[in-house]
Amino acid sequence: MSDIDDEVRGELTRLRESIDNIDAAVVHMLAERFKCTQQVGRLKAQHQLPPADPAREARQITRLRQLAESAHLDPAFAEKLLNFIIAEVIRHHETIASEVTDPSTPAG
Repeated sequence: MSDIDDEVRGELTRLRESIDNIDAAVVHMLAERFKCTQQVGRLKAQHQLPPADPAREARQITRLRQLAESAHLDPAFAEKLLNFIIAEVIRHHETIASEVTDPSTPAG
């Protein structure tokens, strides 16, 4: 990159720093989301509710696709991302439910 104009290099650095900040914000937002979904998982487990809620998931996917469209983001990408997150949440809920069902399972 030594042959890149200083102005271009500065703009590239500025943009990459913005990307890095956004990535950090995304990670922190996901961490907050998972804190909430862990609480949902505990509540579901305590009341013997199923880990998955297909109707809610469908509503969330529809909602996220609409948000993506309004933000000029590919709705298919947004749906894939949400499906990935939902799968992880369900996995967490299943783990929590098994811990409530079998208290000898270590919490983690």
